[in-house]
Formats: sequence, C-alpha cells, structure tokens
Amino acid sequence: MRRLVAACAAAAMLLLAACSAQEPEPPEVVVTGDAGTAPTVTYRTPLSITEPSHEVVWPGTGPDLVEGRPVLLDFWLEDAADASLVKESYTSSPTPRLLTEEDLGKDLYATLSGQKVGARLLQLSPASDASASSYPTVTVLDVLPIRAAGEPVAPREGMPAVTLDDDGAPSLAPTGTEPPSDLVVQPLLRGTGAQVAEGDVITVQYTGFVWSTGEAFDSTWTNGSPNTFPLDDVPAWSEALVEQTVGSQVMVVVPPSYALGATQSEELQGQTIVFVIDLLATRAPAADGDDTGATDAPEGE
Repeated sequence: MRRLVAACAAAAMLLLAACSAQEPEPPEVVVTGDAGTAPTVTYRTPLSITEPSHEVVWPGTGPDLVEGRPVLLDFWLEDAADASLVKESYTSSPTPRLLTEEDLGKDLYATLSGQKVGARLLQLSPASDASASSYPTVTVLDVLPIRAAGEPVAPREGMPAVTLDDDGAPSLAPTGTEPPSDLVVQPLLRGTGAQVAEGDVITVQYTGFVWSTGEAFDSTWTNGSPNTFPLDDVPAWSEALVEQTVGSQVMVVVPPSYALGATQSEELQGQTIVFVIDLLATRAPAADGDDTGATDAPEGE
C-alpha cells in the first residue's frame, strides 16, 4: 500500500511539474473588419504581453513577399494597456518598407516573413526600453500589392506598346509616329478598388518615358518602392487619374503644353511624355493636426 501511495504521489508531482513547464497561452485578441477597411480589435485591458507573438487573421492570396524587396503596409497600432489608438494609416496613406530585419525590426520582420500580398496579420509586442515605446502594443497589418493587378484593357490604336518585367516594371516601345496633341488617358489594367477623387493623396508606382525614344527618365521601379503624394502636385495627373480605380495601370500621354515639372527641364523641353502608372492606393488628405494618421509603420516593439 505504501508503495502504491508513493507511486501515486510521484506521478502527481510529475504531472504538476509538466503543467507548470507549459508555456502560458497567448492573450486572446479578436480582430474583425473587412479587407481594405480599418480593423476593429477587441481584448481585455490591460492586456499582459510578456513575449512577442504574431498570427494570421487571414492569409494572403497574392505574390509571396520577397526578402530584401519592398512591402506596402496599412497598419493599426494600439497601446495594449488601455486599447487607445497610437497611430494608423487607413485615414492617410499606406507605408512602404523593405522586408529586412534591419528596416522593420525583429518583431515586424518575423510577422511579415513568409507571408503573401493580401494577408491581414496580428502582432503583439511587449513593452521594451530598447524601442520607441515603453508600452505593450497590439498591431494589425494589411499587406497591400506593390503593382497593379487589374483586368487587361486593349489599348487604342497608335499608342506605344508597354512590356512588363517579372517584377512589374514597364518598358515602352516607341511608335515612330507623331505624338497626340491632347492629353491621352489609356487604362492598360482596370482594377476594382476605390476611385480616385479630386484632391486625393495617391500611392503609385510609375515610370516616365520620352514618346519619341521610349527612354525612361524617372521611375519608382529603380528600387521598387512606391511613392505617395497629393494628386494636385502634378496637374496633368490630376486631370488624368480622377475616377480611375485602385489596382489599375494607366498610360498617360502628356503633351508639352501641359504644366508638368518634368517637361520644364532643359533635357525634356518640348517633349511629349508618357507615364505608365500603377495606382496602388488613394485616400482623402488628412485633416490638419491629425497625427494619428501618420504613415510611419510600426517598428518591431
């Protein structure tokens, strides 16, 4: 009998030791909301986060993210102590970053590595004296495309042929004909996203070419990182891109009579310019003093 009691006691101690050795369950955080919209994040506060963790809210269905290459992110970051919003990008513009630990920080790099475009991800990070914040954070990230992905549109006759490389960067074959005298707007791919409105802030990939030679003179594809700026900064684009949809690729032929900084340079004076523009995002401009819309993506807190 004593041996049986001793054996049971030993087994109970082993069971308790095994239970105590188990790692604690990660805190419960529920993320709701549709793609393309700001998420709703629900959890009990203060949320205790002792170790960094991440999970996939939904997987992406687009291209794989590539080490060392740009990624485009929308994000929503809260202070886990009281669920207060710290900063977000959904009311301003998405942010481009490089998929490297050096650029993203350890936590964010781990969250994004191995993911695909279209994913929504949840990242939990504890407070750290080594980071920009001294509080635990809950971050939701949406991985956006960095190239157009709409349905092909047949170009009108007489327009230059556009060829895309594997990354999406365009090249232009000159027609050898006289350029049009008016502004020409020709969608090459038609997306299904939001329409550009007057005064919007747009996020794009683009290359500018000389009509007569097909030579590129300016391109975001040099490093593959999209640019964001107010549509009104480029008057010809402001006229050409209004009502175009996110996900579209648009050819814009700009005669020298249009106001455009590039055509005022000595090298391009009097030239007709062809832009091939991938429209990745469009947002209304942020209200003055609205600092929650800052587009600096979160570091790996």
